[in-house]
Amino acid sequence: MNEPRRILIGRFVRGAAGSGVAVVARTAGALVLNKLLAVYGGPGGLTLLAHFQNLMALFTTLPNDGTHVGAVKYLAPLRPGSGRYRAWLGGALLLNMLAGALALLALVLLPGPLVGVLQLLPGQTLLLGLGLLLLIGYALVVAVLLAAGRIRTYVWLTVGLSAAGPLAVAAVLLRGGLVPQALLAYLLAQGLLLFPAAWVATRAGLLPWPRGRISRGALRGLGKFLLMALSTLLFTKAVSFVLREVLVQQFGLAATDLWQAVAKLSDNYGMVVSSVLGTVYYPRLAALGGSPAAQGRFVRLVLLVLAPALALGLGLLWLLRDWLLPLLFEPRFAAAGYLLGPQLLADWLKFLTWTLLFLLTARAQVGRYVAFQAVSTAFYALLLVVLLPRLGLLAAPLALATDYVLLLLWSLWYFRREVFS
Repeated sequence: MNEPRRILIGRFVRGAAGSGVAVVARTAGALVLNKLLAVYGGPGGLTLLAHFQNLMALFTTLPNDGTHVGAVKYLAPLRPGSGRYRAWLGGALLLNMLAGALALLALVLLPGPLVGVLQLLPGQTLLLGLGLLLLIGYALVVAVLLAAGRIRTYVWLTVGLSAAGPLAVAAVLLRGGLVPQALLAYLLAQGLLLFPAAWVATRAGLLPWPRGRISRGALRGLGKFLLMALSTLLFTKAVSFVLREVLVQQFGLAATDLWQAVAKLSDNYGMVVSSVLGTVYYPRLAALGGSPAAQGRFVRLVLLVLAPALALGLGLLWLLRDWLLPLLFEPRFAAAGYLLGPQLLADWLKFLTWTLLFLLTARAQVGRYVAFQAVSTAFYALLLVVLLPRLGLLAAPLALATDYVLLLLWSLWYFRREVFS
């Protein structure tokens, strides 16, 4: 009993450490970007950055969290160039083209609700659409590389992506450019990495041109993951987008910046945790799919590692809040310290809940995953309606923490037999 436990925990920890370069690069890039917008973007600069990134997520969640996750699963065991490989790649390419067309259509039909706060000109909106298409294509190529086990290439591309965005923003802002121009440069700089990524993948023989008709089986298989991504889009990304709009209208850009600073800090360490779970934990969990008992035992061991480690790390952030917030953003953001405690609690609960819910993803239990997302979002929205008029900005992290208390308790009860029997 002890030997397998040590092996499983050791594998998880080594895998987490192995993805460290990519994680550090992404985190460092995000921190530099936040600092640039906080210092040079003026009041509301940080909120505009978050709005822009949330807008990007609205159009990239379906391909990234749906099509590409499925592509990695189905391409990984196949030989590049084989008929089945081409079929799955062709299905992913078609779904990506549809996602890109949907993004362009939305920008044309609904420019006000989507980019109104950014005050983009028509030509700039077209550049936004082009950047989104490039970024969606880049993400598909990265998924192909991951399916082939090209981790080193993935790491270097991640380093390039993490550096390109902040460098482009700095080039615009330090020359006196406006925030919307800097954000467009950020997107286009990242999207242009499609070309070196595609060159590497093509040379490795990982991008054979699909032949014949698109496989309906491939579309159905990828469609399951697309449905789960759609629930994330509707019940997570869209809610964040609307919440930010509400806070800006009620409290103004400058005040919303305080909440946004705490939310961005949460995004930064959340990126680290999600990267570890996505690249180390989830593939192992999926590999144990033939043995539910082994799956449950693995989840239990990972929870035993994560719960105290996360509590220690998040507790340290809380103790350093008065020094950390001004350092990462600007001195005026020290006033956001009162929002950090409930946000850290919410994130601790969220990360543990994610660990359990990956069981639904690994088993492709689409209906249950969507139902869980829907109930969670409805309760969160209800909490916001009740708390915002009474507590102001504090309502946002408190509602999130309350929501995840109940979600974690429900998850522990729902998976009690698989994980704790």
